[in-house]
Amino acid sequence: MTDVHEPAIRSYNMSRIKGKNTKPEIRVRKFLFSSGLRYRLYDKNLSGKPDLVLPKYKTVIFVHGCFWHGHKGCKYYVIPKTRTKWWKEKIDINIKRDINTTNKLKSEGWKVIVIWECELKIHNIDETLHQLLNQLQL
Repeated sequence: MTDVHEPAIRSYNMSRIKGKNTKPEIRVRKFLFSSGLRYRLYDKNLSGKPDLVLPKYKTVIFVHGCFWHGHKGCKYYVIPKTRTKWWKEKIDINIKRDINTTNKLKSEGWKVIVIWECELKIHNIDETLHQLLNQLQL
């Protein structure tokens, strides 16, 4: 099966996908800030450059896109019908990297919280963010 887009259009579309400052990340950041919590962004000194670092609580937060990080059982994680093998391998590599990063951070004494993109949709964002506060054990 071939791609439905010309290579130039596909390239443009893929170039528009952000890796930082995504809408789900910003939702979490605004909530934490309005709750009086302060954090650092994308600390390069930590494994995996976590999206948010709360040094006071020795906690890192990753806000994962369901597709890119292979959120099992999620309706947003659907392998494309074109280049299926390539996409599956790419996402599997991301999943393995996420596991290694989490294990490394935990071994260094960090608490690791992962929030999935689907958990920040309108119908369940409030519950997700309140659970986040509970996980931080304020």
